[in-house]
Amino acid sequence: MAAPRTHGAPLSKLYFRYAAMNAGKSTALLQTAYNYEERGMRVMLFTAAHDHRSGSGLIGSRLGLQREARTFGPDTVFELGGLDDPVACLLIDEAQFLTPEQVGQLHRLAHTRRVPVICYGLRSDFRGEAFPGAAALLTLADDLEEMKTICACARKASMNMRIDADGRRVKDGEQVLIGGNDRYRAVCPSCFYSDDDAEMARAPGLFA
Repeated sequence: MAAPRTHGAPLSKLYFRYAAMNAGKSTALLQTAYNYEERGMRVMLFTAAHDHRSGSGLIGSRLGLQREARTFGPDTVFELGGLDDPVACLLIDEAQFLTPEQVGQLHRLAHTRRVPVICYGLRSDFRGEAFPGAAALLTLADDLEEMKTICACARKASMNMRIDADGRRVKDGEQVLIGGNDRYRAVCPSCFYSDDDAEMARAPGLFA
């Protein structure tokens, strides 16, 4: 995905690029960072502090791309004060883990400091419920885009299913449980609501 307009004055908005898992969100973020930097512009990358799948303070894609990033937690305050060099864009991975207050800070920052903020993340959890950060982004973001991926049945995947070691759907538990293809599948709503766990266990994940 190309970055928002990078010639002249960039579009200073809060963007939310959301999708189910395995849709290439981190890859798109890294490509956007490259687009800005190729034009001589400085970007600032953030990822959730508790997501260690690629390593602490690293954004990694399933294609093998990886780069360092700052981390955010519930106490992080997003501001641009004290920077020596101008920042052309803020890029935030795992944006569903932002707090609603942080989303408000990013929205204000985009419009008062004229810095585009592009957030990439999930919209809903394994129960089909919104993450607080995603709900706030869906409310405040000036630009929304759904990134597409597909279910094992070939329909569009828009839900995230948590599975156990035997491939059966997990319907209860804490909202946040960091994991990859061994823990989650991106599925369509029909498969998400299916009670036939045996059939879902036999259906290979998209990236299995």
